[in-house]
Amino acid sequence: MLVGFVRALRAAGVDASTERLYAFLRAVAALRPGVRADVYGAGRATLCGGHDDLERYERVFAAYFGPSPERIARPERAAPPTRLRLVVREAPVGTRTPGGGEPEPGAPVPALASSAEVLRHRDFAALDAPERAQLRCLLAAFALRGQARRSARRRPARRGEVDPRRTVRELLRRGGEPARLRRHARVERPRRVVLLVDVSGSMAPYADALLRFAHAAVRAGRTEVFTVGTRLTRVTRELSHREPDLAMTAVAAAVPDWRGGTRLGELVREFLNRWGQRGMARGAIVVLLSDGWERGDPELLGQQMRRLHTLAHQVVWANPRKARPGYAPLAAGMAAALPSVDAFLEGHSLAALERLAAVVRGADAGVGRKTGVGRMTGAARVRGADRA
Repeated sequence: MLVGFVRALRAAGVDASTERLYAFLRAVAALRPGVRADVYGAGRATLCGGHDDLERYERVFAAYFGPSPERIARPERAAPPTRLRLVVREAPVGTRTPGGGEPEPGAPVPALASSAEVLRHRDFAALDAPERAQLRCLLAAFALRGQARRSARRRPARRGEVDPRRTVRELLRRGGEPARLRRHARVERPRRVVLLVDVSGSMAPYADALLRFAHAAVRAGRTEVFTVGTRLTRVTRELSHREPDLAMTAVAAAVPDWRGGTRLGELVREFLNRWGQRGMARGAIVVLLSDGWERGDPELLGQQMRRLHTLAHQVVWANPRKARPGYAPLAAGMAAALPSVDAFLEGHSLAALERLAAVVRGADAGVGRKTGVGRMTGAARVRGADRA
C-alpha cells in the first residue's frame, strides 16, 4: 500500500525516485507503520525534494489516507467507510517484531486498511457514488507533463559550449587579462500536450473522470484540451479554474454535444485545419481519449490521423474499452486510426491513467515512439495492439 502511495505521488508530479522510496520504507519501518502521523512524517522527510513538492504531498496524502496530522485536532475514533485511513490493531499471540523479538502486550502493529490500491484498478464505469468521490480527490492530484525537449534558447551553465559574447565581455571588463571561459547550454522545456476527449454517448461512463484528469493536466501547464463528439469545442479556458467542480460546471455549459454521436474524422480534420496545422500540434504530444466508435467515414479518419502523425511528436490513443476481456480493435474507426498511433493504451482506470501519464512524460520505455519501433505497418500495429 505504501508503494501505491508513492505511485500516486509520482502521478501528482513529485519526483519520488526509487532511492527515496526505499528511504521512505526504511523510515516507516523504524517508526510505527500503523500510526498515521509517523507515516506522514516519514514521507514528508524522505519523499519531498523541495517546496513545490510539499503542497502536492499534502493533497495526495489527504486523498490517500485522509487529512494530514497537522490539520487534525484530535485522532478520530471512527472514520467514514470512504475515508482512507491506517488502522492499528493489537498484535496476535506469537507475532514477532521486525527485529525478531516478541512484541509487548498491546503493541501496535501495522494493519493498513485502504481501498485506494483496489480503486486504482477499478473500471470508472463500475464505481458507486462514494468511490467516485474518492476518485475525484485522487485525480485532482494528477500532474501531466510532456517529454522534455531542447529549446533554441540558451542559459549560462558550468558545462557546455563556450559563450563567445559573455566571454568577450568578461575579457573587456578585465582589460584583456586572461579570464575563465563563459559557457552556456540549451534550456529543456516540456513539450505541449493536446488532449482530445470524447464526450459522446458511448463514452458517458468515463467522460467525467477523463475531464477531471484533463483539468489536472491543464493546471500543470502547457496542455490544451478539446472535446469531440458531434462538434469540436476548445475547453482549455474552462478547465483553468482552480476548483475542479467549478471547472466541470463551466465545461458542461460550454459543450453543446454531450452524449451525442461521434464524428471523429471530421473533427480531427477541423482541429488540424484550425489549430493543429498552425502550430498547436507541431512537435506536441497528442492524446485521444476515445473508444474509437465512428459514425462518419472511417477512411476520412485514417487520412486525418496520418496528417496528425506527421505533425505531432507522438500520437497516443487511450481507449477505455481496451481493458475488456477479448477486446480487439475491430471497430471501423479504431482500425482505421490505429496505424497512425504510436501508443495504444487503456483508459478505464486510475492505474491506466497513471501509465498514460508515464508514456506522455517519456518514462515508459516499453512504448514505441515515432523513431525506431514506433513506425510499423498498419497490420503489424493492429497485431501489436491486440497482443498488448
